[in-house]
Amino acid sequence: PFLGVSGAHHEISHHQDLPENFEKLTTIGTWEVERFADLVSRLKAVNEGEGTLLDHCALYFSSEVADGNRHEHENMPVLLAGRGGGAIAPGRHLVYNDMPVANLFLSMLRMVGVQDESFGDSTGTLEGLLG
Repeated sequence: PFLGVSGAHHEISHHQDLPENFEKLTTIGTWEVERFADLVSRLKAVNEGEGTLLDHCALYFSSEVADGNRHEHENMPVLLAGRGGGAIAPGRHLVYNDMPVANLFLSMLRMVGVQDESFGDSTGTLEGLLG
């Protein structure tokens, strides 16, 4: 309600291809992205050793599904921010087809030194993500 959106987010996400639900999802999504951008800016403003706090962490931003109406996980947009302590080269657009998002999580675990063989339904790590 504080965004001027009526209804529950979950029900709205099952949009039924209704224009009014897309408008509501745009309002909600814009607010969420603004919060993420604010967090990234705040982390970038904190000096920490040879870089910033943002340089020393990795932030994941996405949704649980690509299309809430269809519960699809294909072509799901994901945003990573930060350099992960130098493990990630930022400023790139990477496309991975037919990969479970758990592969990203396994890659992020490896980034911090966890050498597990799998995470959830992972099939391996994401080639080209880590330096």
